Amino acid sequence: MDKKELLLNAALKLFVNHGFHGTATSKIAQEAGVANGTLFQYFKTKDDLVIDLYIHIKEDLAEYVSKNTDHQADIKEAIKTQILSSLYWALDNPTHFQFIQQVHTSPYIGKIDQTILNKQVEPHLTLIQKGIKQKVLKQLPADLLYTLITHQVFGLYQFITSKNLSKKKQHETIQTTFDLLWDMLS
Repeated sequence: MDKKELLLNAALKLFVNHGFHGTATSKIAQEAGVANGTLFQYFKTKDDLVIDLYIHIKEDLAEYVSKNTDHQADIKEAIKTQILSSLYWALDNPTHFQFIQQVHTSPYIGKIDQTILNKQVEPHLTLIQKGIKQKVLKQLPADLLYTLITHQVFGLYQFITSKNLSKKKQHETIQTTFDLLWDMLS
């Protein structure tokens, strides 16, 4: 593993466990097993580190969702696959998903280049717009429907992780919740 990857992994662990303000860059370097100055060779500031880590994790999630989505499927199945893939990825990568949630509820989200954020949501918005155009989804703004979907994913993740559900019960809860969400969207 290269030094940048060691730093990103250390930062992820410390940010989730201690928060952004509770994590000094010296602690990140120490956790990564590198000199403090090494961190600044890769990231000019702690803000840059947070943003780079967020983009890295979101790209990972997007790749996973895209790989698991049948782009030829009908709208309902494609949206369902995206939602389920996101949830299962989150359940398999809880620290990563907690970090995403941390950034979304912090001022850091406003520091990320809007073109990067737009690129991240573009595949989802395109699919939603297609569903609206085909009258499969309600005739509402695509970004509103996307917001409803993402908040559903965040909320369902919180519910599942707080309940200590078996894998079978998790799967049943996810399926039932998708059906409820679909009824709302369509």
